[in-house]
Amino acid sequence: MALIVVGSMAFDQIETPFGRSDRIVGGAATYIAWSASNFVHPVRQISVVGGDFPQAELDALAARGVDLEGVQVQKDRKSFFWSGRYHMDMNSRDTLETQLNVLEDFNPVVPERYQDSEFLMLGNLAPAVQLSVIRQMRRKPRLTVLDTMNFWMETAMSDLEKVLHEVDVLLINDSEARQLSAQYSLIRAAREIMKMGPRYLVIKKGEHGALLFYQDQVFVAPALPLEEVFDPTGAGDTFAGGFIGYLARTRNTSFENMKSGVIAGSAMASFCVEKFGTLRIQEVGKEEVHSRIRQFIDLVNFDINLLD
Repeated sequence: MALIVVGSMAFDQIETPFGRSDRIVGGAATYIAWSASNFVHPVRQISVVGGDFPQAELDALAARGVDLEGVQVQKDRKSFFWSGRYHMDMNSRDTLETQLNVLEDFNPVVPERYQDSEFLMLGNLAPAVQLSVIRQMRRKPRLTVLDTMNFWMETAMSDLEKVLHEVDVLLINDSEARQLSAQYSLIRAAREIMKMGPRYLVIKKGEHGALLFYQDQVFVAPALPLEEVFDPTGAGDTFAGGFIGYLARTRNTSFENMKSGVIAGSAMASFCVEKFGTLRIQEVGKEEVHSRIRQFIDLVNFDINLLD
């Protein structure tokens, strides 16, 4: 039930209406790995970092059961860096600075030991890089999940279309779903997107939960009401980690089990926003995860008497 995670390992600097961080560790693959490691081992990481990436962070991931053989370390270069400022609603943000650094010419290599992995999570990267990993796999994984964003729809749509043909599940947010499908209705958007290749579609709606689509079926997951949200950076990646981690742990890719995967992902994302960066998801353990998932179950469980 091994899981491969592909994505960035990076530095972020974040401003929100409630505070700001110094330069902290982030990146899609970092969030995904921390989240997925609550459910499945090993998490096999494929990424690239510069010589400035803290060894202590790599050691902490390794101690959590993350296999780092696929992480390239380019000691004479700098890691990817992103800086952003969130607006009061915490759903919109401005990018202040992006430094691609080692990510600019990242050429992922799938180690031989990773070839037997049954699950593949492609974090947000250039579609050509994601496709490179898919084509290096000698055996098709049981489930391949793709995350992408509007930037690639605007700059690399041809490559993105190729990747969409190769994956089983697509994770995007509601504005990206509308952009990709040219449909405002999310039901119509899902129908159009699934024609592009993915059998399943998850549309993330931030503080409003998530939608899971398969054929003509739809599952709506709530978001947990939180008293304080400090930093939404990485919440979508943390969701992805919980989602794919749960599916890999259970080795069940049915629509029914994916509903549980969405709840697991939503629970992990609800931890992520409680502190800056990966700090909160590094702290959580099994009992706290189980307790949070039970809170989600209580949100949607109810009985009703139908009236005549």
